[in-house]
Amino acid sequence: MTEAVGIHGIATAYPPYCFGQGEIMGKAAEVFGHRAELMQRMAKSYGNAGVRNRNSCVPLEWYQSPHGWPERAALFETHAVKLLTEAGRLALASAGVQPAEIAATVTVSSTGIVTPCLDSLLQEPLGLAPTVQRLPVFGLGCAGGAIGLARAAAIARAMPGKWVLFMCAELCGLTFRTGDDSKANIIATTIFGDGAAAAVLRMGEGPKPRAALRAWGEHTWPGTRDIMGWTVEDDGLGVVFSRSIPALVRDMMRPVTDAFLATNGATQADMKGLIFHPGGERVLEALEDCYGLPRGGLTEARSVLADHGNMSAVTVLAVLRRAMAGTATGPHLMAALGPGFSVGMCLLDLL
Repeated sequence: MTEAVGIHGIATAYPPYCFGQGEIMGKAAEVFGHRAELMQRMAKSYGNAGVRNRNSCVPLEWYQSPHGWPERAALFETHAVKLLTEAGRLALASAGVQPAEIAATVTVSSTGIVTPCLDSLLQEPLGLAPTVQRLPVFGLGCAGGAIGLARAAAIARAMPGKWVLFMCAELCGLTFRTGDDSKANIIATTIFGDGAAAAVLRMGEGPKPRAALRAWGEHTWPGTRDIMGWTVEDDGLGVVFSRSIPALVRDMMRPVTDAFLATNGATQADMKGLIFHPGGERVLEALEDCYGLPRGGLTEARSVLADHGNMSAVTVLAVLRRAMAGTATGPHLMAALGPGFSVGMCLLDLL
């Protein structure tokens, strides 16, 4: 069997503004006050989203007025760099690794565009060497936490003995557009939050890792491009959500992960736990159904969703962090769904 890649440190970081679900629903009612009937129908979605609190890089008042691409891009760059610097420093400290020891970085985001890319802007704040090899990844959406971690692990496997820093930042709130009255845009206000995460990986002899990443894979279902993603609008990114997502998860997810595990000499029965991206309450219910769990069985996923909402790619990394901080050990299946419609999967051992 190919040697596992160790995860030696993991950390999360959140922006300073924190809003309760009731506050957000009240502000949404103001923004969409001209669609009172629609908001009345949508009000129950806030209570049924499984979310209590969410973090934001801007105050709640920001969401009341329109904003263009230049302002959104400037805010994204400022706050993504700040959050990734915090998460990166915490992950390095957790792993006991000096910034200058990092040989490569992988940086994932789908909620903003920056050129030069985020990873180059992080070299000085983090104290990384100017020779660090960089891989910025855009467009993976919510699947980016699992697929990005897999890319970082692949680089670590190709560079045995070298340290790799994986970073992810998603500022979902900055994509909100006041002029979009679509149901998808309103649903986004019930679940989306901001955050960042980082992990330090290495393959080879040396310090004992906290988790071992044994294998990874992904699957994109044909003909599903319109299920999830962004449209590019004059004033920002427009959210695409299909109401069919929970049904697709319930019907199609399990055969794909079973095949992935079988390819790697394992079965679902071998798993001691599941580390899943909590897209929302209905998606969590679909996941619990197809994996034979009772309601509430995905404990860490539900707690992250309740405390921080759906932070796109960052969310599954926050779930991984909580799982690694707990008492569970042994093999775990990690998975996150995203645009494509795709799923990223990792097979790892908690140590």
